[in-house]
Amino acid sequence: MSSMLRSIHIVGNIARRAFRPIYGTRLMSAYVDPLSGQPAELPDIQHGRLIIDKNEQPTPPPPSETLVFGRTFTDHMLTIEWSATNGWEAPHIKPYGPLNLAPSSSVLHYAQTLFEGMKAYRTDDDRIQLFRPDMNMKRMNNSARRIALPTFNGDSLLELIKKLIRMDRHWVPKEPGHSLYIRPTLIASQQAIQVSPPTEAILFVICSPVGPYFPKPVSLYATTEYIRAAPGGTGAFKLGVNYAPAVMPQKMVAEKGYSQNLWLHGPEHYLTEVGTMNMFVVLKKDDGDLEIVTPPLDGMILPGITRDSVLQLLRDHISGTRPIRGLDKGEKLAVSERGITMKEVKDASQTGKLVELFGAGTAAIISPVHKIGYLNEDIEIPTGPDGMGRIARAVRKELSDIQWGKISHPWSVPVDE
Repeated sequence: MSSMLRSIHIVGNIARRAFRPIYGTRLMSAYVDPLSGQPAELPDIQHGRLIIDKNEQPTPPPPSETLVFGRTFTDHMLTIEWSATNGWEAPHIKPYGPLNLAPSSSVLHYAQTLFEGMKAYRTDDDRIQLFRPDMNMKRMNNSARRIALPTFNGDSLLELIKKLIRMDRHWVPKEPGHSLYIRPTLIASQQAIQVSPPTEAILFVICSPVGPYFPKPVSLYATTEYIRAAPGGTGAFKLGVNYAPAVMPQKMVAEKGYSQNLWLHGPEHYLTEVGTMNMFVVLKKDDGDLEIVTPPLDGMILPGITRDSVLQLLRDHISGTRPIRGLDKGEKLAVSERGITMKEVKDASQTGKLVELFGAGTAAIISPVHKIGYLNEDIEIPTGPDGMGRIARAVRKELSDIQWGKISHPWSVPVDE
């Protein structure tokens, strides 16, 4: 096969994966070969092909009070290699350790990498469970499509992640508020310094025990100097390229005495995200009812799983389907996914209609905000005696009780079964 035809064949292999379903039980993925015009197949991820290489020198988990987020890792990791000619290879659980990457690997030059953040929780009766992991698999596949990395069967990857957690089950902390952070990652590993769809990739999963995030109010700096995302860009996807550019603005914000950036967009200064979290603003309407506002998923904002969970819990409470403990059943609430500007927030603050503001994400669950620095002045946000607003407090407890198994809910997925 000539080099030109070989290139067409490889690109065709990659392009066809953009049209594959995210879930399902198929072990092979069908596509039309661009050379022959005939159907062809490549293996998808198959958890039944798993190879296990146990760590013969395991380390005991450190005391939970010494944990620093993302600094300690469990004994094992999962790796799955992919190529445009062979598809997904056999999954491999092996001792945690370095990856074998060439200096010319695409990920090191063109940031062809994506990741997910999810957690495993230990319940009071010693069960281990995940929280809405199907959403992580869906978002990971969507991110892969955006940067031409291979997609995969999310159900099979989830079964492999469960097996990995079961092997390192003793690493899931027992202390209240602690959990096991899980980081699935996909990178382009082909040895080529050229901007093109990758012909080789590695999917790997590592795990890290983490402590609780205490709900201390944070201060925000409404950044007008930099933006996080723009229309048509990659803001709606969980890509490594979205995070490195935020480090310098975060450093600048810290030097000004604030905790996080509040990312704005456009000349109207629309609110988008809080640091690496989605955001919610609670406003009092003219009739005294409350409106809970979060910016819409317009292509610039990451579709957070915690964000979606907060919205569903609030809507179920409003409809009476599933009331949230701590909120009055008869209270008039409305949930809006709409644009909101800093002018609206500032005006609401000045007229007493700004009730509370909080971020939502995997790490913190709910993070209350007490102050926003904006155009050389501070906008104060009301908080309760414990630093949280009433809505944020009730939603946070409802979510955390589901995650740690204190409330039975379909979002909880058992690991041990």
